[in-house]
Amino acid sequence: MSTKYFKTTAISMIAILMALASCVKDLDTVPIDPLVITSATVYKDTTAYRQVLAKCYAGLALSGQQGPHGNPDISGIDEGFSQYLRQYWLAQELTTDEAVIAWNDGTLKDYHFQTWTSGGEFIKALYNRIYYQISLCNEFIRESSEDKLSQRGFTEAEKATVRMYRAEARFLRALSYYHAIDLFGNVPFVDETNTVGAFLPKQISRKDLFNYLESELLDIESQLKNAKTNEYGRADKAAAWMLLAKLYLNAEVYIKEARYTDALTWIKKVIASPYTIESNYAYLFLADNNLCNEIIFPIAFDGENTKTWGGTTFIINAAVGGNMSPAEFGIGSGWGGTRTTPQFVDKFPDVTGTTDKRAMFHTSGQSKSISDIFLFTEGYAIKKWKNIKRDGSPGKDRTHPDTDFPVFRLADAYLMYAEAVLRGGTGGDINTALGYINALRRRAYGNESGDITAGQLDLNFILDERARELYWECHRRTDLIRFGKFSNSTYVWEWKGGIKEGVSTSSHLDLFPIPSSDIGANPNLVQNPGY
Repeated sequence: MSTKYFKTTAISMIAILMALASCVKDLDTVPIDPLVITSATVYKDTTAYRQVLAKCYAGLALSGQQGPHGNPDISGIDEGFSQYLRQYWLAQELTTDEAVIAWNDGTLKDYHFQTWTSGGEFIKALYNRIYYQISLCNEFIRESSEDKLSQRGFTEAEKATVRMYRAEARFLRALSYYHAIDLFGNVPFVDETNTVGAFLPKQISRKDLFNYLESELLDIESQLKNAKTNEYGRADKAAAWMLLAKLYLNAEVYIKEARYTDALTWIKKVIASPYTIESNYAYLFLADNNLCNEIIFPIAFDGENTKTWGGTTFIINAAVGGNMSPAEFGIGSGWGGTRTTPQFVDKFPDVTGTTDKRAMFHTSGQSKSISDIFLFTEGYAIKKWKNIKRDGSPGKDRTHPDTDFPVFRLADAYLMYAEAVLRGGTGGDINTALGYINALRRRAYGNESGDITAGQLDLNFILDERARELYWECHRRTDLIRFGKFSNSTYVWEWKGGIKEGVSTSSHLDLFPIPSSDIGANPNLVQNPGY
């Protein structure tokens, strides 16, 4: 079974889909002209379905049909900025204490200053990217229905294969709708039952979308491959378990209901699965991190086949500047963009990584405090992500890394278990939670010196430990909101609110606005409060 599913083959076949424009009224009619593409010719066999499914996965990794630029998937923003993970990373990290950026492109600075509005082009690009991905998945799900498979004469064995692909597409759609409920709240809703064509989607409440996601994930869980048995880069049962657990862990934010017991049910299934903790923390963020047994679901990147200015290309290149050596990171040159705040640095016992190996900071030539957010040398740089393999050799391309992005990994499940127990979830216990936390800290410290006691294990510790373990992995904004420390004055960091010392901000910022362009175009939509 391949361990580089999208890194070597399927990612190169994406152009087969989303060119289904046709003059034929009935897209299920096999055309007389062999050059006319319809759904009947695209979805001709299981191999074709697999290729189209690759495009659904590739929607998380690529920015267009040509790469790294040319024929972009969405418009209204430079294609280099438009890639899914890059937009998601900006929203989840730049809005927090974990990252600042030196670039002054458009409204990018509004993220860290928490001064965004409904007219911001980056929020619009994030929103559009999520819905483009949902549209890709809807089309695949629509074309893989039982009726379609029967009409196309598929055998029972072929149908079984496509059913599994369909479950994966439903997982990918659920992942994007999870991002939508987390980032935007009450959003437009479209699924495979909506016919293709121009219409104005209805807005779904956060509560109803939560219920929809819960039912979808519960339904597909049995249809996905068992944990650790699918090809690398594709979703399995454990990926669905993690997404369910994330949904339940954040239920108090999303629907004002505590669902921590439900979260524990699925977290325990993840922990009992064949995934295991990687012994070397640094290996999780290298060019051959596909070898790590800890990563449950990645967005896969490859220097030859996924050329994009987003994803780990952005994460790695943008973090290198000043007197840092690009060769140390397996790249040709750095972009001088992202650093971190002193408040995040202070969560570690020392900045050298001697004590806690997760402290991966470049301090030479960098000031800890940030007086000028647009100057790369102000703020410590982060050295966590690299286009270097564990043997020290660089990735295949010095600009576009081979480094995959771990959307879900087992260490996060350990931390989620402890948090759910502390928040009152039943079905877990504090001693087991303590064991999981200390397992992560022993990896970080190299021995038992990092162990904590049950008396030290509280929610504030969990929030800080999540920062130490998961920084720059797109968790921080969601975490701070869940802990009540994103907006308001409970926790401030440099340049929060646009002031160097940091100031309180309004709680309406816990949700992003629906882009004004969509509000203006669709009378069914109501804007989020405060915008």
